[in-house]
Amino acid sequence: MAKDRTLYLCRACGGSTPRWHGRCPHCGAWNALEETVPAPEPAAGARGRFSALRQGLAAEGTLARLADIEAADVARTPTGLAELDRVLGGGVVPGAVVLIGGDPGIGKSTLLLQALDALQRAGLPTLYVTGEESGAQVALRARRLGLGDSQVPVLAEIRLEAILATLQQQRPAVAVIDSIQTVYTEQLTSAPGSVAQVRECAALLTRAAKDSGATLVLVGHVTKDGALAGPRVLEHMVDTVLYFEGDAHSSFRLVRAIKNRFGAVSELGVFAMTERGLKGVGNPSALFLSQHREPVPGSCVLATLEGTRPLLVEVQALVDAGGPAPRRLSVGLERDRLAMLLAVLHRHAGIATGDQDVFVNAVGGVRIAEPAADLAVLLAVTSSLRGRALPRGFVAFGEVGLAGEVRPAQRGQERLKEAAKLGMAVAVVPKANLPRKPDAAFLRATEGLTLHGVERVEEALEVVRGLG
Repeated sequence: MAKDRTLYLCRACGGSTPRWHGRCPHCGAWNALEETVPAPEPAAGARGRFSALRQGLAAEGTLARLADIEAADVARTPTGLAELDRVLGGGVVPGAVVLIGGDPGIGKSTLLLQALDALQRAGLPTLYVTGEESGAQVALRARRLGLGDSQVPVLAEIRLEAILATLQQQRPAVAVIDSIQTVYTEQLTSAPGSVAQVRECAALLTRAAKDSGATLVLVGHVTKDGALAGPRVLEHMVDTVLYFEGDAHSSFRLVRAIKNRFGAVSELGVFAMTERGLKGVGNPSALFLSQHREPVPGSCVLATLEGTRPLLVEVQALVDAGGPAPRRLSVGLERDRLAMLLAVLHRHAGIATGDQDVFVNAVGGVRIAEPAADLAVLLAVTSSLRGRALPRGFVAFGEVGLAGEVRPAQRGQERLKEAAKLGMAVAVVPKANLPRKPDAAFLRATEGLTLHGVERVEEALEVVRGLG
């Protein structure tokens, strides 16, 4: 009996090679090749099985000018969860495929079950396909969430052909596949969760969603590094990619959009985990601000931006005497950028921390990636080093360059309006973010907020010293 020929597929790029390599010859990723058995050649009548993916495209070889193409706004259906709608761009889109990933137990299934129940109560047909739990386990979770009378249909199945048959028969408007790593197709001989199975099942499910116009939500596993498991092509195949983040020891969860063909990326939705499931948080800035009776050294409020939403986040710094090898540790901010900012602080402001341990933390478990946090980090570090607290109601933002300049941040006026809305009194911001001729609406929105525009780091420190 002839031995089956094997291939090695790359998780990162999907490339194949007949031999195993420590490094993928196509994309250069290390330890990304997985052994698999290639699928048999399809029959003559099955060669066009992906033709439905061309739905909505013009005939082959047809050209059209952009000005002549008719484009209308995409219709959206609210899910009943305002924070989830914000991340999705206003609601679910017919025919869209959404991929959501997160750590085990973070609340992905809970969130989607609540959304499906709300859509079912709104009159839309839904379907929940579970490959990790039985129907009884899903029903128990629904009862814990107070959804004991939910009419959402549940299918416990992992065979793709059975799932596709149910989708065609039931015609749901929104369907959830929990999870894509458990689904397998009989066309392949590899095990569920392998690169070939995940890629093929996702392609066939995407075909079914585009063909029927149903919104499909795929739940994905994550690796120990926090990235979505499976081939990288999986993220390119879907329309929207969401990441479910949060600390297991905290009751707050963050849903972040990494890719969205129907809305803005980097949008953030904030939820609180309760006994009745996930509840949206309408004013997340209050979560990320610690409540101090009196101002404390090393604390500075940052006006950051997550997608289109301005947030106020407290940045805390602790500067302490270090040993022969001082440590630089940041939680929620870039560690390498912290070392660069300390060098700028020494060179242009004359404040040395070379023999000090420096710890920086973003309160609430939020992750800040934008450079507009630079100025707030420097002011918090200086406050802790000097042992002098910043004034009550103090807020800052701005990018700091290697030459000591303070660069403007995008959408600075919206950050200032959010700070004034939450009762901030003093703001040190890049001078370029201050309006040259403020209109009446901006003056009303920032009433009670004293603005100080600065162009350099030493100028910002001088303004803080003058505030007492």
